Amino acid sequence: MDFVISRRQLLALGASALATAGLAACGGNSASSGATDAPAETDVKQLTFEPGKLTVATGNPAWEPWVMNDAPESGEGFEAAVIYALAEQMGFAKEDVVWVRTEFDEACAPGEHDWDLNIQQVSINEDRKKAVDFSPAYFRPTQSVIVKKDSPFASATSCADLKDAVFAVMMGTTAIDYVKDIIKGGSEDGVDIFNNNSDAVAAVDNGQADALVTDTPQCVYMVESEQLKDGVVVGQIPGTEDPDGLGITLAKDSPLTGFVTDAMNAILADGTVDGLIDKWLTAYTTDIPTLA
Repeated sequence: MDFVISRRQLLALGASALATAGLAACGGNSASSGATDAPAETDVKQLTFEPGKLTVATGNPAWEPWVMNDAPESGEGFEAAVIYALAEQMGFAKEDVVWVRTEFDEACAPGEHDWDLNIQQVSINEDRKKAVDFSPAYFRPTQSVIVKKDSPFASATSCADLKDAVFAVMMGTTAIDYVKDIIKGGSEDGVDIFNNNSDAVAAVDNGQADALVTDTPQCVYMVESEQLKDGVVVGQIPGTEDPDGLGITLAKDSPLTGFVTDAMNAILADGTVDGLIDKWLTAYTTDIPTLA
């Protein structure tokens, strides 16, 4: 696979190579000294946007339970905790993780970015893989519907009951396709697209839309925290468990992709991610009815 390395990374690699050459000259013959290539953690730290730091983007705002109190640097919340576990596995200390903010669509945009990784519930799919690289999946959510308690759609028990509702959904998300295909029977009528979920919530709150669809954990949080006042989770949309899961995005052909893949596979295999799911998401994913 061909890697695209930015000028910043190229300069860092050049400095690293010079330093390595100097150490080899001082260390004598590699065969006799037992010297090997530089350890992986040293290499990866020279490949990041800011050498020695791991710059991670998340949403603006970042919603609970993915990030608690919109403060990813606390490590509180499922995705924030996953990043710190991943960073540690890659050899970065907690203080080496730098957070920045982006809109959702930038997480899937092609080209260079001012971040190394972007995590904000991005579903892995083939179209997005043409523009960005993904980590292995770290969670497979379903999608749910929330409405106001006094809405005529609050008593819905099936997707058919919701076909006449006006839905607010966030730009670039798989929620758009699920609403169109499963609830609207392929129609785009009654599907309003917003820049972010904050705007979508406001649309439901002020009566511009009847319902909002997003990941189930986020729907539950929106209701419990009264982000949507007097809201209720009507139910999960059947057939929306993400088959490929959520992944961290990286620039296409990023030199970091292999390191991130190995690190994510390691924390999946050793139970770290499952432990974080139990800690941060279980309360937001159980006892939610599924629509017929």
